[in-house]
Parts: sequence; C-alpha cells; structure tokens
Amino acid sequence: MDLKVIPVPAFEDNYIWAIDNGNYAAIVDPGDSRPVFDYLAKNSLTLSAILLTHHHSDHIDGVGDLLRQMPVPVYGPSDEYILWVDHPLAHGEYFVLEHLAIELLVMHVPGHTVGHIAYWFEGDAMSRPRLFCGDTLFSCGCGRLFESAASQKMLYSLDRLAALPGETYVHCSHEYTMSNILFALTCDPRNVALKTWQGRAQYLRDQRSPTLPTTLAQERVTNPFLRSDAPEIVASAQYWAGKLLHSREEVFATIRAWKDVF
Repeated sequence: MDLKVIPVPAFEDNYIWAIDNGNYAAIVDPGDSRPVFDYLAKNSLTLSAILLTHHHSDHIDGVGDLLRQMPVPVYGPSDEYILWVDHPLAHGEYFVLEHLAIELLVMHVPGHTVGHIAYWFEGDAMSRPRLFCGDTLFSCGCGRLFESAASQKMLYSLDRLAALPGETYVHCSHEYTMSNILFALTCDPRNVALKTWQGRAQYLRDQRSPTLPTTLAQERVTNPFLRSDAPEIVASAQYWAGKLLHSREEVFATIRAWKDVF
C-alpha cells in the first residue's frame, strides 16, 4: 500500500493529518479549511472523507467550508454533537475508508472531552500501525482536562492507548513537544531517553520540521503521564504537592495540575 500520512500545519501549532494514497485523501481534524484546500490542490488529490476526534473549534471549524465544495462522509464521536457528523462512531467499531482501502478501529478516550475518540490503523505488510489521537496523547504530554472526574477518565484513556503495539506511530494534533519535554525533565531529570529525545526534537524544530509522529514505544519511556507509577514520577509529584500520594490517579492528577501552571 502506497500510503502517506502528512501533517498539514494550521494556526500556530495545530496539525491537520492527511492520509493519502496519491489519488485520494482523508483528513483528520480540519480546524481550518485553507491549508487542506492548498494541500489537496498541490498534490492533485480528491478528498474522500473527514475524520473528527472531538468537538473543539480548532479541530472542526474547517469542515463546513470543505463540505460546501467537496461533499464527503464525516466520521466523528457519537457522544458529542458536531453538526456535520453523518457517521457517528462508538468505541470498538471498525469502519473502512474505501478509497484508501484501510480499516480503522474507533477507541473512546474521554478526559479532554466527554466523547473524544481516537482512530487506530493496525498496519499491514506495507505500513506500520498508526494512531490518530487528537488531543488525548501528545509527545511527552497529554491533553488538558475539561470534564468531571476527568483525571480518572484520562488515565484510563492513556492506559488504553499505551496498550497498543509499541511500533504504532502517534499522530497527535499539536506541536507541543518542546514545551512538554521541558516539563517532563522537571518531573524526571535523570531520564536518559528523554534527554536524547530533547536533542533530536530540538534538531527537528531547528530544521523547521515536525517532531511528529512519535511512537508509543518512545512515549512509554519518556512521557510522564504514561509513567504515573514510576518511582521518580511519584517522588516528583509528591514533592510538588507537598504530601504523600497514594494512587496512580492521585499522582496523575497532581502532575496534570502541575503542568497546567508550569
């Protein structure tokens, strides 16, 4: 399969992901239509589908403009109201993007929003597994929490994603890597893998290249939000909180609150 997955920059730090096979493209989280129109025109591609992970405006505001010129199916979470979604999806469903000949698994990953979903492509002999996770998992970070009991839900969602194969490419929606690494090093200053990633990520940014996609294998050893039971993360969280923390959820909630004011 000649499948490419390309980050299309939008706004200050968003990535709209284009999945294309040289003829057709599916677009993930088009918060702005203009970069999508430009990408399709430059590469002589026909839009075949739009995939949405959640309802925030920087992920959906370009959909209306795209549909006015290119009416295509719009996939999105069944637990959130998004005007243009005509293929609502729930956890555990599979669906096929016919023009691209790929099957995607839908994963419910609440925490950032109530109905947030992610899309996982298992991969095949020609392509590695790929995860399109919106604002749930970032390189060395995770999304902000905007709902009741969100820390518990987000921890569960991150565990769900972290259980996918380590070679899975992680296509998240923001270029937050450098700032996330700075926070991660504050929590985990002796992490050699994290220091190595900082140098590589800085090189990429100096070249004006994306730091994404990352991989789940890398996230498991560098991302403090996937390591809330690691002794060094627990110790840092307790020091910042000024008290003992007695569960993974408490540690996770503490470092998420810490990141919010970092």
